[in-house]
Amino acid sequence: MIYLERFKDKAILVTGGAGFIGSEAVQQLLKEGARVTVFDNFSSGKKQYLPKQDKKLRIIKGDITDEKAVNKVTKDQEIIFHFAALPFIPDSFYYPVDFFKVNTIGSMNIFWSAVKSKTVEVVLNTSTSEIYGSAQYTPMDENHPTSPYSTYAVSKLAADRAAFTLHKENGFPVVIIRPFNTFGPHFTEPYIIPEIIGQILAGNRELNLGNINSTRDLTFVSDTVKGFIKASKEKKALGEIINLGSQNEVKISELVTKLSKIAGVKTKIKIDESRLRPYDVNRLVCDNKKAQKLLKWKPTLTVDKGLKITYEWAKRNKVIFDSPFTRFYYKKDSK
Repeated sequence: MIYLERFKDKAILVTGGAGFIGSEAVQQLLKEGARVTVFDNFSSGKKQYLPKQDKKLRIIKGDITDEKAVNKVTKDQEIIFHFAALPFIPDSFYYPVDFFKVNTIGSMNIFWSAVKSKTVEVVLNTSTSEIYGSAQYTPMDENHPTSPYSTYAVSKLAADRAAFTLHKENGFPVVIIRPFNTFGPHFTEPYIIPEIIGQILAGNRELNLGNINSTRDLTFVSDTVKGFIKASKEKKALGEIINLGSQNEVKISELVTKLSKIAGVKTKIKIDESRLRPYDVNRLVCDNKKAQKLLKWKPTLTVDKGLKITYEWAKRNKVIFDSPFTRFYYKKDSK
């Protein structure tokens, strides 16, 4: 199989490889026979999400903001899956400078190291649908105007622009992947689905939530990673921006209904104004036609089945987060 040959014994670097999407990528790449190096500072990623005692897996603790460490870890790598980031939007309200240091400057360290490398064939850069802002038309294709609503989204858009410019100026072999909302097991931040699940598992029957009328386009994590992997082996994808999403939108209030049914409980919703974002994206709906045509990719797992898998995993592992507005990454003392 060509797919297997593409990754057999390939040297692949996965930044943020202990995180939510990164750990799934590591699992899939190892199954394909790749030699995988995980580079993670473990600020949110967890070693237990990675395979144990796999001879083809190397784990290095490090930070993408450390230019020397990045240059060292990218040496002799052939493919880079760049997932490392500060991804939790509410934290960006408290730590905007940190988000730019990691998501923009840190990404630039990865990009420039790859440009200077003589071995890197392709870098898969993880963007986000958040850079589009709320839908101006639906479904949202790759030409949708960019109108980021958060510091997080701006920091990711800046990295996208840098990657694209480096591609034009230096032949940087990059594919910019824009996942819409990815969900599934091994989540590491209290996104909306983990937040709802966490409150249910904590025994709450009146759920404290923010904007329940916004809609999101949801894709199960294994499907999202398959899209990244397909992009890494498609030469025509170089220099392209590619959306990954289901082309279906789900209201937050509908997620509450679905997860309550899965849990077998009755719940009510209480709007907590402290959870309302100052500038919120109200609607995201992906147009994935480009991914279908170029990558021969489309999601295979339904939202309902994915939610059940995610809930059961969280229940088994007793994963419950504090309030999403807790200062999650650094826990710095207020001064």
